[in-house]
Amino acid sequence: MKTAKDYLDEANAVVPKMPASEAVMRHAAGTGVFVDVRDSGEIAETGTIAGAQRITRGMIEFKADSGHALHNEAMQKDEAIYVICAAGGQAALAGKTLKDMGYTNVTNIGGFPAWKDAGGPTEA
Repeated sequence: MKTAKDYLDEANAVVPKMPASEAVMRHAAGTGVFVDVRDSGEIAETGTIAGAQRITRGMIEFKADSGHALHNEAMQKDEAIYVICAAGGQAALAGKTLKDMGYTNVTNIGGFPAWKDAGGPTEA
């Protein structure tokens, strides 16, 4: 039987991590799609990355599937995707799901507090 740690270890093995400071530079350059997988309540409390797609972890499969009615057009398999959450765990798990779905350039940028600490732009 798998544990939460097993799932996280598997995700972290296939989804590369990037320091928030580097992700902020990528954002400033207009590179890629930034996806916040936290729920709307958390985002309402703290804000999110300016221009981020707000796709909860529970909806990632639907929003990432180009054949599904709920597909988010920003989610393209050849685009650089940067995933963020509160601390990095949900971003890793969502990132692995995207990799399993054929997304080739997915990066975990960790938690939103680190983004703010690195001076990344935010919105409500």
